[in-house]
Amino acid sequence: MRHYFALSAAALALVGCAGQAPIHSTPELTVFEGRTEMPTPNRGDLIAEDRLALVGPLDTISVSVYGVPELSREMQVDAGGRIAMPLIGAIDAGGKTAAELALDIEEQLSGRYVRNPNVTVNIVSSVSQVVTIDGQVVEPGLYPVTNQMTLLRAVASARGLAEFADEDDVVVLRTVQGQRIAGLYNIEAIRRGLYDDPPIYANDLVVVGDSPQRRLFRDFISVAPLLVAPIVAVLRR
Repeated sequence: MRHYFALSAAALALVGCAGQAPIHSTPELTVFEGRTEMPTPNRGDLIAEDRLALVGPLDTISVSVYGVPELSREMQVDAGGRIAMPLIGAIDAGGKTAAELALDIEEQLSGRYVRNPNVTVNIVSSVSQVVTIDGQVVEPGLYPVTNQMTLLRAVASARGLAEFADEDDVVVLRTVQGQRIAGLYNIEAIRRGLYDDPPIYANDLVVVGDSPQRRLFRDFISVAPLLVAPIVAVLRR
């Protein structure tokens, strides 16, 4: 009996913690309530800022040489970050932007093979520009990083939070100039607009923590019927 009421108290405490205070306007957030219509985004609001996209090993790229179809083709970057072009041979592609690689190809072709070459390079598909999403998400794994990738979008790519996810324990690990750094985030606070949804970059590691309270509540729900049955029997007597 005491054990049952202890578990009941714990469950009620968990339920009480689940309540959330209403959102209020802050210097960083303007809240529109009731029937007040939110402003319409302008053109600039709908365009995400471009991010640096680099060619990496095993990425697939397309190379187009204007007016020279024999040199235009789609190819895969090898494991060492190099590509092989007709006439000019192997070229280092890894770690370069598409525009930088196009300039390198133009320089190699210029003069000797093609007069005033005009080269365009596009990244068709990338396996090197990925984020690792681990921990309490539905489908942990490696996911491609798009130009507009944010923490919430990364979690959504992994099919959302798992049953025992701790929304207040989300870590983003990143290496900047050889230094390992970590960002600590609260998914629920971001959802409620309390602060911006942080951008996610290639090679980031997102780890969603585990919530012992959620596990305790699940365990309580699973054993509650067994605990209630003896109490009902006593009351009937």
